[in-house]
Amino acid sequence: MSSARCCIRSLRPLPTAPKPTPKKWQYLPQKSAFVRTIATTTPRSNEDDAFNSAIDGMMEASEGGKEVITTYARPMPVSPSYFSRLPQFNDSFVNVQELARKYARLPTLHPSQVQRVAWMTKEQYRVQIGEHVKGRDWAACIGLVKRLNQIHPDLMPDEVKKGLRAFKRDIDIYANKPKPIPVDKFGRSHGVGKRKSSVARAWLVEGTGEVLINGKPLNDAFARIHDRESAVWGLKTTERLDKYNVWALVGGGGTTGQAEALAMAIAKALVVHEPPLKTPLRRAGCITRDPRQVERKKAGHLKARKSPAWVKR
Repeated sequence: MSSARCCIRSLRPLPTAPKPTPKKWQYLPQKSAFVRTIATTTPRSNEDDAFNSAIDGMMEASEGGKEVITTYARPMPVSPSYFSRLPQFNDSFVNVQELARKYARLPTLHPSQVQRVAWMTKEQYRVQIGEHVKGRDWAACIGLVKRLNQIHPDLMPDEVKKGLRAFKRDIDIYANKPKPIPVDKFGRSHGVGKRKSSVARAWLVEGTGEVLINGKPLNDAFARIHDRESAVWGLKTTERLDKYNVWALVGGGGTTGQAEALAMAIAKALVVHEPPLKTPLRRAGCITRDPRQVERKKAGHLKARKSPAWVKR
């Protein structure tokens, strides 16, 4: 009996669920033309303005009896290199390439006639923009920058000047002028020299060739012959040993550092009396500061480089 009831129940039609009716906008008609109001690409800076204008367009279209299909506005970055690893450098590089291609026919000056400009180094540019720039890309970019800088100043466009400004240093080292050192009322000129940790100050006056260092003669101040020659090397190369008297104060470091610091101080004081001697003294190595310093001692070493003897056991 139960099996017959089951068969009869299975022959009954199953109740069907009502089909869902699509939701319709009450304020818009069903049949109307389509209007697209929002573009698929919108600059990030104009995102709010685009959204407000889209809402206004929807309201106007609804009042006119037109159906509106809205699409989502995806904000796009202003820079095309936003998704790259180097957005700022790429933008600057592309801008320089376009300027070089656009103004390639403008007359240029010879490199010797161009005003010297302090360009940024690769490390300085990296620190400024916070990006790791490759050396090959930087060399290509700075080459185009220097080529654009050779355009005649009277014909250089403003956009070129603006594009080159991103690669210039804030301080122009070539605009610095050395402070002139005068000769005092006693006929003395003053010079300062440094070497390692030694500092020397020398006063030069026309005389018979006497040299006093910390109140001592040259032979008493420096026992080594090499140090004596180093101290008066500037006067010896220019053949002025018997023409000027030297009074100097030295301190810090050892005898070698003091002697080389004194040579620099005497050379600077000599240039004040005779400016044409600057080139010979520079060639002799008396004007340029020697930047070498003593290397520090390392842990586990006897000195900076020397290591203890290796023992197997």
